[in-house]
Amino acid sequence: MIETDVAIVGAGPIGLELAIALKRAGIDYVQFDKGSIAQTITWFPRLMTFFSSNDRIAIAGVPIQTDDQGKCSREQYLSYLRSLVLAFELEVKTHEPVVGIERTGDGFLMTTEPARGTQRYRARRVVLATGDMHRPHRLGIEGEDLEHVSHYFKEAHEYCQRRVLIVGGKNSAAEAALRCYHAGADVTMSYRRGAFDEKSVKYWLLPELLGRIKRGEIACYHNTTPRRITRTTVTLGPSAGDGAEEEVAADAVLLLVGYEADMSLFARAGVELEGVEQAPMHDPATRETNVAGIYVAGTALGGSQQSYRLFIENCHIHVEQILAALQGHAPPPLPDAQEMPES
Repeated sequence: MIETDVAIVGAGPIGLELAIALKRAGIDYVQFDKGSIAQTITWFPRLMTFFSSNDRIAIAGVPIQTDDQGKCSREQYLSYLRSLVLAFELEVKTHEPVVGIERTGDGFLMTTEPARGTQRYRARRVVLATGDMHRPHRLGIEGEDLEHVSHYFKEAHEYCQRRVLIVGGKNSAAEAALRCYHAGADVTMSYRRGAFDEKSVKYWLLPELLGRIKRGEIACYHNTTPRRITRTTVTLGPSAGDGAEEEVAADAVLLLVGYEADMSLFARAGVELEGVEQAPMHDPATRETNVAGIYVAGTALGGSQQSYRLFIENCHIHVEQILAALQGHAPPPLPDAQEMPES
């Protein structure tokens, strides 16, 4: 059985940044991910551009360089993260889900379930950096599992000359609507609110989206939610109260209404989860949970965020806080909140 000082669960940007920090500090660790490196980012649409500027999503003090000095794409960021894994010789046990964390004496017994069979490890401390996007929100309506319905948008090509209904009104839905429109799709949107929020849609997307809706190039049903889906139509109804339903023809349906976190590993480890978001209880100075020796880093701190507050860019401090706690040092000062408009 492998024994180590720290076990990191999750190999997204913050998990990798912590691994690099531990390696630099000479602290022995092992790192797991149930999928590939930065698994959640692989779900993003091809060639998606990040909202945050490169300096905000760079990790471990290593800058991100792009050909045009602009914000990086999904592909560029994945390449950047892979390069760091290789350059720092990080050993990530990918496709090895952690299924159990049990207190044993002065540490924890970690149980994993990779394809090769059940494995066990001992670690003195554990850091859960599992993120907050494990599965899509489901609407729970008839027809949601039909084969032409998806909770993921990968690329626009397959929707050329097809009628596409996109459900949602934030970044993912807005970007999918415009990309599908430019690829030759007949696009209709359904959004449960009366207007798009400029804080929830990338500033370079919103003006075009509003303009195309105003000109009738993209149809949009505000204040509606899907009631049922058939192979050729979607029935929309008022998102609040009673009212008339309307059928919209659709060859493909994209339900882009966000994701939720799987907090079951936290619960099994004894971490207390708070509120409707199921956010883990923790000390904001050290990120240690109510279970001594178990820490949480990154967007997992927010549980299933109802309104997004935690992103890669404001979670870097977690690495410094946890490293200080592991070394027995005083917590670092919290950074000042900065309003730095993107451009």
